[in-house]
Amino acid sequence: MTEYSVFPSDSDAYDISTVDLSDDRYEVKQSAIRNKYTVRDGAGNVVLRGKQKMFKLKEEFPFVTGDGDDAFSVKAGGVIDIGGSYAIVDSGTGEEVVVLDEDYSLFVENWTIRDPETGEALATIKSKSKPMAALRHLISVANLVPNKYEIFDADGGHVGDIEGKFSLRDAYTVTIDDASDVPKEAVVAAACILDALENQ
Repeated sequence: MTEYSVFPSDSDAYDISTVDLSDDRYEVKQSAIRNKYTVRDGAGNVVLRGKQKMFKLKEEFPFVTGDGDDAFSVKAGGVIDIGGSYAIVDSGTGEEVVVLDEDYSLFVENWTIRDPETGEALATIKSKSKPMAALRHLISVANLVPNKYEIFDADGGHVGDIEGKFSLRDAYTVTIDDASDVPKEAVVAAACILDALENQ
């Protein structure tokens, strides 16, 4: 797994019915064998597991809860016609929670999290290092250097970070510092799949 108007007053509208992602800190780790991901909460409990498939039209990247129940899926293309967009679909309701779309510049890894119906920008995830983001796109060995992202609300205010770690497997810590007006579950879910989307 990188723009702006006022957040909806009720960020609960973007909650995912199948999981509770209310912690302020999550650890995301990739499997050494395939593009499989495990997400742990601050207490070390597994809250999500996901396995990437090749993204083709309407193909899915499913996530399950720590108990193995369907949680949500990431589908290429959403209701909104934005090129390179991915929809997070709640497995419990079948509804799109948010849509992610990427800034295609070679020199940045920026993602916008949008309302699935209106297209309103809810948050952005931006690479902290433009040179490293460029190298990651151009030179595969640069992916061994952990990337770092910053999470912003709709008005450009800092609300959290995604910090990569030096590891044989991709590993990230997702921290939400201040998300009182941010659709937190949707932002955390987006951050958890960022590595897979960036490396597909």
